[in-house]
Amino acid sequence: MKLIVRGAKAYPVVLLTVVVGVAGLIMLATPARGAVPWIVGGYALCIAAWQAYEMVRQLMRGHAGLDILAVIAIVAAVSVGEYWAALVVVLMITGGEALEDYAENRSKQELTALLKRAPQRATRLIRTPAGAASPTGEPDGADGADRTVTIAVSDVRVGDELLVRPGELVPVDAILLSDSAEFDESSLTGESLPVLRARDERVASGVVNGSTAVTMRAAATAKDSKYQQIVDLVEQAQGSRAKTVRIADRYALPFTIVALVIAGTAWFASGDPVRFAEVLVVATPCPLLIAAPVAFLGGMSRAAKAGLIVKGGGTLEQLAKVRSAAFDKTGTLTTGKPEPRAVRPAEGFTEEQVLQLAASAEVYSSHVLASAVVEAVKARGIALLPVESAAESATNGVEAVLAGGVGAGGAGAAAAGTVRVGKPSWVAEVAQELTAAELGAGELAIYVALDDRFAGTLIMRDELRPEVPEVLAELRTLGVERFAMVTGDVAATANAMAAQAGIDEVHPESSPADKVRIVGAMQPRPLVMVGDGLNDAPVLAAADVGFAMGARGSTAASESADVVNRFDRIDGVGTAVRIGKDTVRIALESIWMGIAVSVALMLIAAFGFLPAIVGAWMQELVDLVAILAALRAIRGKRRPPR
Repeated sequence: MKLIVRGAKAYPVVLLTVVVGVAGLIMLATPARGAVPWIVGGYALCIAAWQAYEMVRQLMRGHAGLDILAVIAIVAAVSVGEYWAALVVVLMITGGEALEDYAENRSKQELTALLKRAPQRATRLIRTPAGAASPTGEPDGADGADRTVTIAVSDVRVGDELLVRPGELVPVDAILLSDSAEFDESSLTGESLPVLRARDERVASGVVNGSTAVTMRAAATAKDSKYQQIVDLVEQAQGSRAKTVRIADRYALPFTIVALVIAGTAWFASGDPVRFAEVLVVATPCPLLIAAPVAFLGGMSRAAKAGLIVKGGGTLEQLAKVRSAAFDKTGTLTTGKPEPRAVRPAEGFTEEQVLQLAASAEVYSSHVLASAVVEAVKARGIALLPVESAAESATNGVEAVLAGGVGAGGAGAAAAGTVRVGKPSWVAEVAQELTAAELGAGELAIYVALDDRFAGTLIMRDELRPEVPEVLAELRTLGVERFAMVTGDVAATANAMAAQAGIDEVHPESSPADKVRIVGAMQPRPLVMVGDGLNDAPVLAAADVGFAMGARGSTAASESADVVNRFDRIDGVGTAVRIGKDTVRIALESIWMGIAVSVALMLIAAFGFLPAIVGAWMQELVDLVAILAALRAIRGKRRPPR
């Protein structure tokens, strides 16, 4: 009963249409049956007038629609006395909105699930100093006097100490204060096993705490936290509409003309105006209006289930036609988890000093290599130097002004100074004596300078993601013809990694501007660009389809991309292209099916074999079949097991 009441409130015109129909049927059994044609027919004409008004408004906005057929069908049916058929057409028009809403809710359930999982509440931990009066007026001398306050997640401020109980969502990005804790990060990274985090590690919002209550310090507000960024992307995706969603409008004029020609010919040949109404009753093209939006929402929901946030239906259209693919290297084709292989200090520096200087600056970098350097230093027990200020130069490195201090074991390199960490050409601008390191296949070097002195080199090795060759092979089967690596890394490292991946075209040492220029000139189009870092943001925005590896990538990359991969897997690129192709195919199949069935019914009606009332109910069945066909986009085409 509650469902019926809710439906009546949401769709009052549908309820009114049903009430008019039931009242008309009851009146047929009473002396007032003579008024039924006037009530039912009059109501149908009122709805037709309302539809005509809305149609004119849409035309004034430049949107040619198909509602004119429904309006003409209602008027024609009432004019020839087929008022019950006219009422069924009204039910089809008004009920179409309810059917579309149901189909949309069904097709975007994965997107909606992400929104529902967003953290809503947080528990702030308020410490009472030892010996101070507690809020109840009693002296405090134990941790038991500490109290908690439940607040909205939007009220969390940076620096707040938070309590996260077992099984709760981490409300905002935070630094772990407890010694260690396990978290379920599957909603963000796709990692099915619990992940162990240690004290001082950053934990992303939206992950689920394990079996032990932990304390954290908020490192970001809700709007700047990881999960809220995903929520924003989902809301942007839900609010989008693809060009193909309105693809039915392309068929509006020819379909209308064909319907009117068939109806007019049937009237002329038979001499019976009822034929005109019978043809137009089955010509109302609701499948064309509903099928494409449902298919695209289904495709976006299917993508969300695979960990892909597609920002618009237009992106699915572009993915369906992709012919070229360009990739960044570090963190995209590679794992983004490089291992330090060697430290080569320059004269006057030790290995610990080089590591300490590098990590003290890299902690302020968003590059995936930076976290590897910081983790290596922490593993050795080397303390970071205090920093007054830091700035990152996209594709080059990071520069930090030290405030002075020494590390563990007296490893302090200097009381103060400016550290520059990054590419050789950039570091050499301040350290003239820099010497380039000899690298093996797949190795890369991070250069370190203190003021104008070259401090040393960190040799790192980042492995190719094992699934890359298979992903490239899949893209080839999906019609991608050209592949390129566009990276800021030096040629030796880029060429070695490209050879392992099976990519022949390499553009090394590319700045953000170079990447935009290179990708802009690549043919054939459309082109998908895959990247993850801050320096990839401009080229992701410039590509036909920007694909961001968002699990560990920068916020700027995710915001500028058209597709964001929540899971740290590159096979999402092939999945996205396949979903795009399936979605567009299903949308077009559903549209053409609606056209074919409508034309067939019109021809049957033209020869007098389909009474208006039967034709109207047949059209309702066609609507339902078209929606069910479009919902196939949620699951796509079944693929054989590998």
